[in-house]
Amino acid sequence: MSERFRVLVIDDDPGVRDYMEALVSRQGYEVHAVGDGEQALDVLEKIQPDLITLDVVLPGMDGLQTLDKLKQRVPDVPVVMLSGHGQARNIVEAMRLGASDFLRKPFEVEELELAFQKALEKRALKQEVERLRGRARSESELMLLCGDNPKMREIRDIIEQVADTDITVLIRGESGTGKELVARTLFQLSDRRDKPFVKVNCAALPSELLESELFGFEKGAFTGAQKRKLGKFEYANHGTIFLDEISEMHPALQAKLLQVLQDGEFSRLGGESDVHVDTRIVAATNRNLEEAVADQSFREDLYYRLNVVTVHLPPLRDRIDAVPLLVDYFLQKNNEQYRKNLHVLSSDTMDAFMNYHWPGNVRELENMVRRMVVLGNESGLLEEITGRERMVHPSGKKDSAFDLGALGVDFSNGDGFNLKAISRRASQLAEKKVIERVLQQTRWNRKEAAEKLQISYKALLYKMKENGLSEGR
Repeated sequence: MSERFRVLVIDDDPGVRDYMEALVSRQGYEVHAVGDGEQALDVLEKIQPDLITLDVVLPGMDGLQTLDKLKQRVPDVPVVMLSGHGQARNIVEAMRLGASDFLRKPFEVEELELAFQKALEKRALKQEVERLRGRARSESELMLLCGDNPKMREIRDIIEQVADTDITVLIRGESGTGKELVARTLFQLSDRRDKPFVKVNCAALPSELLESELFGFEKGAFTGAQKRKLGKFEYANHGTIFLDEISEMHPALQAKLLQVLQDGEFSRLGGESDVHVDTRIVAATNRNLEEAVADQSFREDLYYRLNVVTVHLPPLRDRIDAVPLLVDYFLQKNNEQYRKNLHVLSSDTMDAFMNYHWPGNVRELENMVRRMVVLGNESGLLEEITGRERMVHPSGKKDSAFDLGALGVDFSNGDGFNLKAISRRASQLAEKKVIERVLQQTRWNRKEAAEKLQISYKALLYKMKENGLSEGR
């Protein structure tokens, strides 16, 4: 077989363990054998088995109790139960707890081969279904996140190009722009999608705790270290680790992270030997890393290691055309979650959304939509948005199509004014603004926009060309 599946054998009889190791190895599997349920749970993360054989009768925690705990930890790994008795109630209970098969000892070699084959085929089919669902979900979320403006199309192209590689990706952007969604999409579209995705917020813990969280520790490494603890990098082995707010990591930890990036190795706290991991690193920051390098709060060598492929997520105010699409998505999502029925926002609310500066970006928009869905109406929201805008523009002035400067009016030079020319210019700017807004609201569906504007489709195309409007603006 092209890939060696890992089998964990759990049996208290040393003779049976030796027999199973020899038999299963001859079938081409990699075998690990332990004598009881406690040992099995201890080695589970390290071995990451593809299949488990489990004896019903075990010392201490019996086979059915072990099965229950295994299914809580690794629900997708098939477990073949083995027993010298095969009482009906044990078989029924084992199947209820999630066992894939039940064989009575002594069994024929062909019986075991068939049980393994059926279990692995069923698991592979389930994983393929989940993979296809995950890929479809990721691609739809990616389309949603990116919208259809040129900058975001470029980002989507980058993500699709690098997703299937092991290359390190640095995601940059303001808080709330969707950096974690990009990281999860990279993972779902990669060859590692069936392995773990582990997220670590580097700003959430002090450096001492963050080090043990990332790299783990050995028993006795410090007061209270009662037993060995695996770090997030080991949990993410063969998968992806997402280091959010990487700029907040202490410089001493940055050096250790650099070693992982260079060699794929690190040592646990209190450990004497190196641990090797195969983990893809995706990092994110909302800070200016160049400034952090300049003031020596971020290592220059780590910056260059991370900055292999960079995804710059623009703020929502710079991709305002995505707002209607995001609103529809968040309405559907929150209606399902809270069992509500608010499916459309009023035109006044949408206008306010399209004019709002969105300091909290996509996260702020999602929270607003959630609030409206839960409350069942839009009352108070328009007033709140208006109040927030006044805080940003205290004079009440905003960039406007009717700003006198935009109309070419200059009172400082003392010259006269061609009022008719100014009127024509004002009309043209107003027309451009209205057409652009309607196109954004209809997601650049020209036919629908022409109907809303009560003009012909051909006239709309002409006016778009005349005003320099295109979907890529």
